[in-house]
Amino acid sequence: MKLKNPKTAQFTARVDASRGDLISLTQELIQIPTLNPPGENYLLICEYLARRLTGRGFEVEMIRAYGTPGDSDKYPRWNVVARREGARTGECVHFNSHIDVVDVGQGWSFDPFGGELSDGKIYGRGSCDMKGGLATSIIAVEAFLDTWPDYSGAIEISGTADEETGGFGGVAYLAEKGYFSPERVQHVIIPEPLNKDRVCLGHRGVWWAEIETHGHIAHGCMPFLGDCAVRHMGAVMEEMEKSLFPALAEKRTEMPIVPEGAKQSTLNINSVHGGQKEQADDFDGLSSAVVPDSCKMIIDRRFLLEENIDDVRQEMVDVLDKVQSEREKFRYDITDINEVLPTMTDKNAPVVTSVSRAIEDVLGKPPEYVVSPGTYDQKHIDRIGKLKNCIAYGPGILDLAHQPDEYIAVQDMIDSAKVMGLALAELLTDWGK
Repeated sequence: MKLKNPKTAQFTARVDASRGDLISLTQELIQIPTLNPPGENYLLICEYLARRLTGRGFEVEMIRAYGTPGDSDKYPRWNVVARREGARTGECVHFNSHIDVVDVGQGWSFDPFGGELSDGKIYGRGSCDMKGGLATSIIAVEAFLDTWPDYSGAIEISGTADEETGGFGGVAYLAEKGYFSPERVQHVIIPEPLNKDRVCLGHRGVWWAEIETHGHIAHGCMPFLGDCAVRHMGAVMEEMEKSLFPALAEKRTEMPIVPEGAKQSTLNINSVHGGQKEQADDFDGLSSAVVPDSCKMIIDRRFLLEENIDDVRQEMVDVLDKVQSEREKFRYDITDINEVLPTMTDKNAPVVTSVSRAIEDVLGKPPEYVVSPGTYDQKHIDRIGKLKNCIAYGPGILDLAHQPDEYIAVQDMIDSAKVMGLALAELLTDWGK
């Protein structure tokens, strides 16, 4: 095992000695409430990261994604990218973490933004997804720099906006500006919480769409003079239950997706709304009596590497056309909202093999190769940046993401930091030769 190498022993000892720093760094990141939506405190956390990384010799850029969804003077979409050149020319390894977190929700036993340490776990919104991973990558890089100061190539660390809402103000924007081009960056590790013994190769595809059924408004006491769009939508949902959902359950993949239920195609109905708009909270009057002339449904379709996006769309159109053939006056519109193609990095890619060997060295067992059921920012690195050598690897339990009492285990971060640093050593030094 390479752990017996003197340099490796120095490195792992440095990571172990950084436990207190890792805990405080994670806590301080959690204590900056970067809720998205709407996108709060992005500048504050980017400035915090910039100070930390500048102090370790990184050149830091602060980049606002002007004009991207959600960007405004009140909620600017800030990103930070830090780069440190090595002693010689070589390849670049980039650690990318998103800085935004989702809504807190109900049911917490801990302060969601307290970062409390209890029984070896740090609690708080974003602790697992993914400020713990961000802190881990920083500690790993700092211990690596102290052990192998004469490395080749370059190391980058980024904190990016809006992953939880599509990543368009973060990684997508940076990729469009060339920050993830294969000429600049050769290896990307995204410390998403996929468990410390797993290498995540990619994710399923997604197609979001809005379906609208149309009717005719009339007085609610005489619905026979109108045409109820909500009833039309009910017929659509009934046909989906009869034909589409069973068909999706039959579609299986060879992708190593976790959990097991995600190895099939899935469709979620995100929302349905018909008729009058919901009244404001401060209005306690009654709704008027009208037949709804519009009903809208948002669907979230997750699809597999074996499927084609055009076929995915056509399946839904077929459902709508069937209902149209059976219902008088049935009319509909379908509008694309977002699409992401599935992606999966080859298991023999350099970043995969380097992280895999490091996992085996640190944990004493080979990694599990997985694919994520949902998308993350690898989609933009692949599609826009044209960079295939990208994986997700980081500490944390995927099932805890977006949950009450979300936490990250300190020992998992320590172990993952060792994995990240040893992967850097293999990619940027002669340690692995």
